[in-house]
Amino acid sequence: MSEEHYLELCGNPVQFENASSVNNVFFDEANKQVFAVRSGGATGVVVKGPDDKSTVAFRMDDKGEVKCIKFSFGNKILAVQRTSKSVEFINFIPDLLHLEYSQECKTKNASILGFCWTNWNEIVFITDQGIEFYQVLPDKRSLKLQKSQSINVNWYMYCPVTSVILLSTTVLGNVLQPFFFRSGTMSKISKFEIELPVVSKPAKLSLSERDIAMATIYGQLYVMYLKHHSRTVNNPGAEVVLYHLPREGTCKKMHVLKLNTTGKFALNVVDNLVVVHHQSSQTSMIFDIKLRDTDSTLSVHQPVVPARSIHPYKIPLTGPAAVTTATPVPCELYSSTWSVFQPDIIISASEGYLWYLQVKLQPVVNLMKDKGKLMDFLLQRRDCKMVIVSVCFQMLNGPDKSNLSVIATVFDKLNQVYKEYLEAEQSYTMAVETGQSRGNPAQKRPVRTQAVIDQSDMYTHVLSVFTEKKDVSHKFITAVLMEYIRSLNQFQITVQHYLYELVIKTLVHHNLFYMLHQFLQYHVLSDSKPLACLLLSLESTYPPAHQLSLDMLKRLSTANDEIVEVLLSKHQVLGALRFIRGVGGHDNISARKFLDAAKQTREEMLFYTIFRFFEQRNQRLRGSPHFTPGEHCEEHVAYFKQVFGEQALMKPTAS
Repeated sequence: MSEEHYLELCGNPVQFENASSVNNVFFDEANKQVFAVRSGGATGVVVKGPDDKSTVAFRMDDKGEVKCIKFSFGNKILAVQRTSKSVEFINFIPDLLHLEYSQECKTKNASILGFCWTNWNEIVFITDQGIEFYQVLPDKRSLKLQKSQSINVNWYMYCPVTSVILLSTTVLGNVLQPFFFRSGTMSKISKFEIELPVVSKPAKLSLSERDIAMATIYGQLYVMYLKHHSRTVNNPGAEVVLYHLPREGTCKKMHVLKLNTTGKFALNVVDNLVVVHHQSSQTSMIFDIKLRDTDSTLSVHQPVVPARSIHPYKIPLTGPAAVTTATPVPCELYSSTWSVFQPDIIISASEGYLWYLQVKLQPVVNLMKDKGKLMDFLLQRRDCKMVIVSVCFQMLNGPDKSNLSVIATVFDKLNQVYKEYLEAEQSYTMAVETGQSRGNPAQKRPVRTQAVIDQSDMYTHVLSVFTEKKDVSHKFITAVLMEYIRSLNQFQITVQHYLYELVIKTLVHHNLFYMLHQFLQYHVLSDSKPLACLLLSLESTYPPAHQLSLDMLKRLSTANDEIVEVLLSKHQVLGALRFIRGVGGHDNISARKFLDAAKQTREEMLFYTIFRFFEQRNQRLRGSPHFTPGEHCEEHVAYFKQVFGEQALMKPTAS
């Protein structure tokens, strides 16, 4: 089924001359470049990078078969190995001559197995007798030996992401010696031994480089060993053993990936997932080392979902052939001519294509029924936000909707990640504030990954849409909303008022006023000014909402002005005055605002009472009952005289 293909080859592959038209095809993992080399008279080289703009083409003198060819970073210097004794160099730096210069290995009788660029002008020769670390001096067209190490080498492997070279030593080849390179230095890391399968005597099994790969998974460097077993009752098949290789300390066996079959395998790492390709069944499996059932030292993993083939890929036709047939040619997946490189590259030399392998998350969603485990998986993926949001929405709707305990588990997993981000952001803010004052170096701001699903995301994409559904019971809707709020509270995340508003609107829509009253009475819904204003707007539908709103505003000690405005708008002028006197704010209130409200009631005695209150306040504060021009109460003084006569005005009293 096409919807179950969770792996695909990228849509825009790098195309190069296929093996039928060139002598050799080389791949440089550090620069992700394909070198197509054609000999005959002069050696023609076409270099294709990750995009069309990075194509380079040039010619070299034909001095024999090319064994290895790589550019240094930035395509500044080209290194070419033709013999087992030396490596030749050509400068591609502007204003420097493109003349060749060469360097022989220093160790007598040694054979060069290959070389690795560790910087734009630093290179390592790996020989069968050790390694030699050089600085390249392009202007002088020479090399300077920085450091060397003697050790018997069977084969080597290089991880350009971490600048670590792995050397296979000893007769069985299973003792691996790592070296780390940085800024002109070479450091030896503790060697370690790969446990080979037990075989019956007198057969001897040695470690092959085909069964080893290095890759960074979740920011840590791992050596991946493809361990083959004969399939028996006690042993279901091959496994991939992951050894964690730290910069300091010893290398430890950390994870075992059970393949449950035998045959030829190849390894990739995509989005921190280990992908194992199985040639005979033409399927691939994915493993996530973060999904672990126990906290034991060694974790054993089964595939995340059942094995599936890579999504079928069709090669678009070009040239005259494209005219005769309209349909693209299907690509042969899992071909014997495929070469797999770390972390996520597949090359078909016969067809002249380089692809990046990609993981599609939606098919995984369809294959993983355990929502908690699915969420653990999705939260670790790079482009996960909209898939997670979609899973949450599906979880609340339709015939396959989840029960509340599952929904609660998912909410908790999301909010744990959300809380960790909020804490990191808060720590960063504090560090910046304290660091700047002390002159400390700038802190790195935490990166907000797609796994951070905040309240706005949930409200916009899930909850607000969910509450509009006609075919869902109001009890379930209310329970889901309260479950999400419960989860936020559990992680001490301040609940945004729009979530409370959603609860209130849902309850009102279904006439569940008794429940609304209880939620407010027992403070299930936290007090806020926006919430109080919403309650006020509900007074015509539910009259007690007015008093509930006032009670909430009173609890919010910073909301005195809002309470006064609410009471005045309801013509409760005396009530507003009593409230403001109760909180001690009556000396600062606007006389005009209260007199306006009193006059609008058209109750003359109420106006008299309010007018007299402010006259007394003026006398107490200023020694005179008269209003100052700045209070703009001339209109109300004239009205008072008109209704009650000038003699009713309060006379100044001596203090």
